[in-house]
Amino acid sequence: MACRDPEVDLWTVPLVALNVRVRKQLGLYLNPRSTVAPDWMAVAEAMGCTYLEIKNYESCVNPTKAVLEDWQARCSDATVGKLLSILSDEVERKDIVEDLRPLIDEDVRKYLDNQKKKAEPPLQVPEVDSCLPRTPERFGITLEDDPEGAPELFDAFICYCQSDFEFVHEMIRELEQTECRLKLCVFDRDVLPGSCVWTITSELIEKRCKRMVVVVSDEYLDSDACDFQTKFALSLCPGARNKRLIPVKYKPMTKPFPSILRFLTICDYTKPLTQSWFWVRLAKALSLP
Repeated sequence: MACRDPEVDLWTVPLVALNVRVRKQLGLYLNPRSTVAPDWMAVAEAMGCTYLEIKNYESCVNPTKAVLEDWQARCSDATVGKLLSILSDEVERKDIVEDLRPLIDEDVRKYLDNQKKKAEPPLQVPEVDSCLPRTPERFGITLEDDPEGAPELFDAFICYCQSDFEFVHEMIRELEQTECRLKLCVFDRDVLPGSCVWTITSELIEKRCKRMVVVVSDEYLDSDACDFQTKFALSLCPGARNKRLIPVKYKPMTKPFPSILRFLTICDYTKPLTQSWFWVRLAKALSLP
C-alpha cells in the first residue's frame, strides 16, 4: 500500500513513525469487543500472535497498544504499509483506514522530514556539546511523549544488558500486563532513536522514573551503560534514603556481586523457596509513593 504522496512507499516506513495520537485512535476502534466487526484480536492474529499471547493481552488496559508495541519490537517487517494492509485486506477494517488516513499521512510526513534533517550535515559552530540538555530534547524522547502535553512518566527505569533481555520481557509480562498495572521504562522499547544516550538516560532516571530496577548478572558487570546508569541513580539518593534503586538477581553469578549495591536489599529470583514471593515483593516496592 502506497502513501498518497506517490514518492513515498509506506512499506518502507517503520511503525515507530506513528505517533501516540494515532495509536490511541486505533485503540478506540479496536479495543471494544465486537461481534459485528473484527477487533484487536483479529489484528493480533494477523500479526502472527499465538493463542496464548492473545489471551495474555486480554489483561491489558489497552490491548491494541500492547500488540502494536510487541509486533514493532519483534518483527522487521512491522511497517506502516503492512499495518494498513492488515487492517484493509486481512481483517477488513477499511473504515479505520479511511478515518485515520489523514493522521497517518501526517505522522509519516513528519517522520520522513525528521529523518531527512538527521541525514543532513550538521552546521559548523565554534563549540558543540552533543550531550548538553536542550529544551526540545526533553520532549519527544519516548514513544508516548506528547509534544503538546506533559512528558511520559514511569514507575521504574529498568537497567539491564542485552543478554538479560529475555528476563526483562518476563518482567514486562508480570508487572505491566497483570493486575499490577505498573509502567516500566525499557530503553529499547520506549526511547526514540536519534538523541544523546547519556542525556536521555539521565533525564529518564532523574525526572521521569520514580525508581530504578537493576538487573544484576555477570554480563551486567561488563556493561559501561549499566555502570553509568547505576552510579547516576545512586548519586541521586545517597544512603538509599528514598529506596530509589532496587537490585534484582535472576540467575546464578560466577563473579562477585557489585560492591556498590551490597548495602541495598536484593530481590533474589534464584532462591526456590522464596521465588513465589518475588513478583509480589518487587511490585509492592515499585508501587510505593
